[in-house]
Amino acid sequence: MTRSIALLGSTGSIGHQTIEVARELGLSVAALTANSSVDLIESQAREFSPRLAVLYDEAAARELRARLADTEIEVMSGMEGLLAAATLPEADTVVTAVVGMIGLRPTLAAIEQKKRIALANKETLVCAGELVMDAVDRYGAELVPVDSEHSAIFQCLQGCRDRGEIRRLLLTCSGGPFYGLTHDELENKTRADALKHPNWSMGAKITVDSATLMNKGLEIIEAMRLYRLPLAQVDAVIHRQSIVHSLVEFRDGALLAQLGTPDMKLPIRYAMTYPYRAESGAEPLDLLSCPPLAFARPDEEAFRCLHLAKRCAEKGGAACAVLNGANEEAVGAFLAEKIGFNDIAALVETALSEVDVVSNPALPDILEADRLARESVRAHIGA
Repeated sequence: MTRSIALLGSTGSIGHQTIEVARELGLSVAALTANSSVDLIESQAREFSPRLAVLYDEAAARELRARLADTEIEVMSGMEGLLAAATLPEADTVVTAVVGMIGLRPTLAAIEQKKRIALANKETLVCAGELVMDAVDRYGAELVPVDSEHSAIFQCLQGCRDRGEIRRLLLTCSGGPFYGLTHDELENKTRADALKHPNWSMGAKITVDSATLMNKGLEIIEAMRLYRLPLAQVDAVIHRQSIVHSLVEFRDGALLAQLGTPDMKLPIRYAMTYPYRAESGAEPLDLLSCPPLAFARPDEEAFRCLHLAKRCAEKGGAACAVLNGANEEAVGAFLAEKIGFNDIAALVETALSEVDVVSNPALPDILEADRLARESVRAHIGA
């Protein structure tokens, strides 16, 4: 059971909801980190009085330091600050809610300190899953997933004594705002269109990933790493209602599923309280009023990002780091309205063809693959 957290990414969507859960559970907050949101992190810091507040942006950190001069809160910046937050002795749980590859080094540092990792940063496992899971084993840390799909699988597997009993993991997918459209119909979809997710309220990057189905591809890779299963045993199905959060199919044909309303506070709370469940004031799912539950196969021709993610999952090595780095860069360009929607997958595929993949990468190889993938995308959009 968590008593004190270091929250990496406190001002994003998951960060906001983790703050709410911390209030509900009466958790101590030892550290808060964000990119550059001075006003919001100052407000959070004054409420929770952490030992450490970090803004990655140096100029923003200087402003925060001046604003908090009347407190005893230490203010740091950059990767040094993130690493300090991830390794604070008084925090027993590190919530990794930062977006992107920036979360990798702090996660590894927290693992080395034998923390509980409440993992909401999927890029960590996508790009360096083998390294991360090996470190979890080596240092005896505890990794509890926060993503709704992975939390669902984690919960369904609590009574599974032998992982050899698993036939398949089935990750559910809303299909995003463009479900049912063809590749040609997606051509002129805009930033505003892509940010209209039908069921979840999330940050801009992950919402675009949901629209391209890259998010589901990344989650397939993440599940393979978390549960040490091959691609053949991990798949995705479209489930527009977002009520069944994922399923486990066992070798005897039984299916276990976790159901609930689309509320991220449930998996966040479970990551804090595992192996126990805390009382919640949230409205539970009403089976008598929920819509019919339907499932469909994803269209990998129209949504090519999912196909590319599966291809990289099969290839292994640093391919997933190339995939992720190129996607982050391309999505950033799309959000800046420099490229079209279908250009995201095209740029990722080009990067995968241009960057050599190391078969058994160490951390420097993964970071280099990420850098080269981003360079490829920037070169092709003229950035």
